[in-house]
Amino acid sequence: MRKDHRPYFVKNLQNKYVKWYTDRYLRPQFRHLGKSPALIRPWHVQVFGYSVEVGDYATIIAEPHSNVHFVSWAQADLEDLAAIMDGSDKRVGAKAKEEARALGQGLIKLGDYVLVCPGVRIQAATRITIGNGVMFAQGAYVTDADWHGIYDRCMPVGSTAPVEIGDNAWIGDHAIVCKGVTIGENSVIGAGSVVRRDVPANSIAAGNPCQVVKELDPERAVKGREAMFANHDELQKMLSAADKDAHDQNTLWGWLRYLLFPRYGD
Repeated sequence: MRKDHRPYFVKNLQNKYVKWYTDRYLRPQFRHLGKSPALIRPWHVQVFGYSVEVGDYATIIAEPHSNVHFVSWAQADLEDLAAIMDGSDKRVGAKAKEEARALGQGLIKLGDYVLVCPGVRIQAATRITIGNGVMFAQGAYVTDADWHGIYDRCMPVGSTAPVEIGDNAWIGDHAIVCKGVTIGENSVIGAGSVVRRDVPANSIAAGNPCQVVKELDPERAVKGREAMFANHDELQKMLSAADKDAHDQNTLWGWLRYLLFPRYGD
């Protein structure tokens, strides 16, 4: 498709449906989902576990064959944890159980203004902390665990170590960030890299194993994604005006023709 053939009113209705779907079906799956998230095809965002948190103004893009996965893996018995939090072995209430669920899961915490592209997988058994403005290109993978014992293949999860990604980092296409890694703020991880060791701030790193290949120019400031949202209301008005201008000449019949009888140039 070279052109979006939808009439403006159709795109508006679809956008409202996406927002309704996000709030009705996806938001309850997060421990926290901040204000004004922008999701594309939210029905292809998969959330497993009780401890996934996402900050404000997140952009999450999913596709039918490139779902986005957030996996928070349990490592503790809920009843035991709830009893510990309640201070006794007696039956505990729903609130204590909910807190116990969160305590017994690997934590995934994303900051504000993050960008998550199709096919991204983030899987935590201990803790993965992601700063503000971090960008994940298509197919990037972040994990804090081996997911099986090295010698005991029946042992789930295996060795774990927390992962931390600093503000404004950029994780490239199909890069892999392994357990125990810290990536400093503003750093860029090249496409296809396998990050097994820490990457300092303000660096460009690439390869397998990933290593620093360049330092960012200290004389140049890094403009993070938060700059896009400095005036969110004005941004929304600008995007709406651009949408209206791009779709205003489209007709319902033209859109139906494209759907039923596509032709070269569509």
